[in-house]
Amino acid sequence: MRYALLVSHDESAVISPQEAARRDAALAAFLDDAQERGVLADSEQLHPASTATTVRAFDGGDIFIGTGPVTQAREHISGVFVIESKDLDEAIEVATRIPAAWYGTVEVRQVLDGR
Repeated sequence: MRYALLVSHDESAVISPQEAARRDAALAAFLDDAQERGVLADSEQLHPASTATTVRAFDGGDIFIGTGPVTQAREHISGVFVIESKDLDEAIEVATRIPAAWYGTVEVRQVLDGR
C-alpha cells in the first residue's frame, strides 16, 4: 500500500542554528533509514506557505486567484513523503520517525489505487 505522509509545522517558529542542525541531521538519518528499508517511494520539500497561490474555479466560469495558503492556520504543509508499507500500522511507525513529528504534525493518508 502507498501512503502519503504530509508534514506540517509552524513556519514562523524561530529556532537556533544548533536546533536547525539537529533537525537537518535527524532528517538525513530518517531518509537514509527509509531508503535502506525500501519504504521511501518519493519525497518533496515545499517552499513556505506564504509563497502559495490559491486558485478556485467556479462552475459558472468565475475564477479566484489569491496569494498565500488556503487557511490561516498556525501549521502548514511543508513537505510530503510517499512510502510503500504493508499496512497503516507500518505507515504510522514510519511517520513517527520523521523528525518534524517532534515539533509539528505528520498526517498519514492512504493513496488511492488505480489513478
